Amino acid sequence: MLSLAAPTSPRWVECALDGLDEVLLDHAHCEKKAAGMAVQLLFRFPEHGFLLEPLSRLAREELGHFEEVLGELAHRGLAFRRQKPSAYAGRLRTQVRADGVGHLVDTLLCCALIEARSCERFGLLAEAVGDERLAAFYASLLAAEARHHRVYLDLAVELAPREVVRERLAELARHEAQVLAQPAAEPRMHS
Repeated sequence: MLSLAAPTSPRWVECALDGLDEVLLDHAHCEKKAAGMAVQLLFRFPEHGFLLEPLSRLAREELGHFEEVLGELAHRGLAFRRQKPSAYAGRLRTQVRADGVGHLVDTLLCCALIEARSCERFGLLAEAVGDERLAAFYASLLAAEARHHRVYLDLAVELAPREVVRERLAELARHEAQVLAQPAAEPRMHS
């Protein structure tokens, strides 16, 4: 369902639990970036009216999640601060085609993969984290992340035939798995 080419390594869960505060801070940044990406697409592609309403809703929901993560940080006595981001999204987007429609299709599919990976990892954290409140919080996000994944896939199908989108998604998913196989310096949601 989530279009991922490879599951998250159990090692990531261990690292995430060892650096949970950093992962939670990164999660806040990821929600903020997800909202920003949805808004950026609205500005960059105004000629595609079918993007407007779904991406507007998605951006609002991502900002709501950002606020929720800020609440979790505050509950744990952690301040929101700058953080060196993971190279994941940048590496993933190296495969985005430069041409118009192909560029937008690939961008939407990369967003779908990011949402899918977030969904998978929230599920892993919900199962593994010892803090019941935080486990419940991660579990509460699963449906939204899966829905966001589906929104981006559905938008891509507005631009290209379903089979073309499916094949390109599989290519990008294989690339995403390779990106995750690269060692990361710090624990992050997408490291």
